[in-house]
Amino acid sequence: MRLHRNLVFPVIDSIYAIFNEDVYADKAVEKALKRDKRWGARDRRFVAETIYEMVRWMRLYAEIAQVKPPFSREKIWRIFAVWCVLKGIKLPDWNQLKDVPSRRIKGRFDELKKQRKFGESIPDWIDELGVAELGETIWTKEIKAQNEQANVILRVNTLLTTPERLKQILRKDDIETIQVKGYPYALQLVERANVFRTEAFKNGLFEVQDGSSQLVAPFLDVKPGMKVVDACAGAGGKSLHLASLMENKGQIIAMDIYESKLKKLKVRAKRNKVHNIETRVIESTKAYKKLIGKADRVLIDAPCSGLGVLKRNPDAKWKLEPDFIENIKTVQQEVLQNYSKLVKTGGKLVYATCSVLPSENRQQVDFFLASEAGKEFNFVADKSIFAHKSGFDGFYMALLERK
Repeated sequence: MRLHRNLVFPVIDSIYAIFNEDVYADKAVEKALKRDKRWGARDRRFVAETIYEMVRWMRLYAEIAQVKPPFSREKIWRIFAVWCVLKGIKLPDWNQLKDVPSRRIKGRFDELKKQRKFGESIPDWIDELGVAELGETIWTKEIKAQNEQANVILRVNTLLTTPERLKQILRKDDIETIQVKGYPYALQLVERANVFRTEAFKNGLFEVQDGSSQLVAPFLDVKPGMKVVDACAGAGGKSLHLASLMENKGQIIAMDIYESKLKKLKVRAKRNKVHNIETRVIESTKAYKKLIGKADRVLIDAPCSGLGVLKRNPDAKWKLEPDFIENIKTVQQEVLQNYSKLVKTGGKLVYATCSVLPSENRQQVDFFLASEAGKEFNFVADKSIFAHKSGFDGFYMALLERK
């Protein structure tokens, strides 16, 4: 493979922005891909995948390159040189890539790969936390799986089409997909492609949504005509799934503290031909007080550490802080205490996170059930999903029923 400056420089700029300007990796990639409209699919893939790989393996590459944060552009070039050598890419005669010790790089790689904190490129404190909560064996398997590239999974909008029909439609755009056993609404891309440019996407026939995330809405056991509250809706991936399961009948109240996310949900709902979602910005307790005891179903997709979705958000492990984990547990319990009040007698609630830590998951549910508010509920079932077992994101969901 031959390196080209017009592809490599956007990569270097993106890495600099991610580690020095607190830009999220997906936003950095999005910006980089707009840099040159002449790029073909192969060029775009190189830019996107190289950025994600460098972010994912930053600790390992930086250690091999013998550089430490903060990462100047000069240091990032040294890290990029490590990436090239380990990929077997011939280094061009550029000033930024002179005197690269290829043999020493390979030797250091073989040595450091034996230590999990370097081999899986993870901060010490997250590594220690994972071992403490999951044990050495499960954590080792899970963090390894979290470093694999995420597959592109589509959720078929069953209001408008079927998996079989969508499969045929996408094939006309040279996009091959396979159905995923145990995931009735999912299609997995055989090869990565820009699905957002397809007419099928513009017509609302699908959304991009990981397989594990697709299990949450069905777990809530919704029916057409129900009143459902999505308490932490965000941009509404699960709200849209709930709407399709409810056949566009009944009412979904999608709530979030960020109005910008709910605006995205409105756009997505219009594209998906979804008519039964009402959005509400949470500015005070007034947003939900009138709903107390009136919801057939409540979904709490709680804010969390995101340690189950590192394969698609690899920069999160470098941005997370220990204090955030502790603080978010307090928020999770507050949300559970407050929004559980919305469930009517005989109604159901799902508490979900995209974390693999028991302290954010089952322990939060047990703490809630032991509280005064929790005594009104029965535990029905839960699922702990690990990336090393499912191949998808790490996720947790618990189903509770109001007595």
